[in-house]
Amino acid sequence: MSVPEIQVEELKQRLDAGESLFLLDVREEREYAISNIGGLLIPLGELPARVNELDTDREVVALCKMGARGAKAVAFLREAGFNKVSNLSGGIYAWSERVDPQVAKY
Repeated sequence: MSVPEIQVEELKQRLDAGESLFLLDVREEREYAISNIGGLLIPLGELPARVNELDTDREVVALCKMGARGAKAVAFLREAGFNKVSNLSGGIYAWSERVDPQVAKY
C-alpha cells in the first residue's frame, strides 16, 4: 500500500519552523505512555469512530511505532476525504534514531 510519507528530519524542520501540522498518534495507550512526540492519541482501531475529532483542513501527519499502522491510518483518512495527510516514515522509532535519542525505543 503506497501512501504519502514524510521523513522524520523534514517533520522536525517543519515543526521547528512553526508550521501548523497536526500529529496523529495511532498507537495504543501503553505505547504512547512509553514515548511520544506530543501528537493526539487515537489508536488505529478507534480511528473510524473518532475521525470527527480531526480537521480536514489541517495537514495531518499520522505516526506509529515503525510506520505500518500510520500507513493504514493515512489510507483510511484519504478515503474519508482528507487530502493533506501523510505517514511518518519509520514512525517514532525513526524519530528516536535520527532526531531525538531521548525519545524511548521499545
